[in-house]
Amino acid sequence: MTDLHLFAIVSTVVAALAIALGVFFPALAMGRAISSALDALARQPEAEKEISRTLFIGLAMIESLAIYCLVVALIILFRNPLLEYLLK
Repeated sequence: MTDLHLFAIVSTVVAALAIALGVFFPALAMGRAISSALDALARQPEAEKEISRTLFIGLAMIESLAIYCLVVALIILFRNPLLEYLLK
């Protein structure tokens, strides 16, 4: 196995771990946010608009973390900046 093959395998494993952790933790945060919002709605139904608006903004922020992890993983897989140092 050459250094290039080993580098490709390690890069793929790191990208897979980045996606796995980058989706798992935001998913937990989204579940907790939705649970808290439903609890708040059950306690104060008259504040539905404010709670819903804040919930959707928070969910968008949490989802952006997962998207950032996806972008970093795609960079690692398809345009790895460390690959040019290995080829020299």
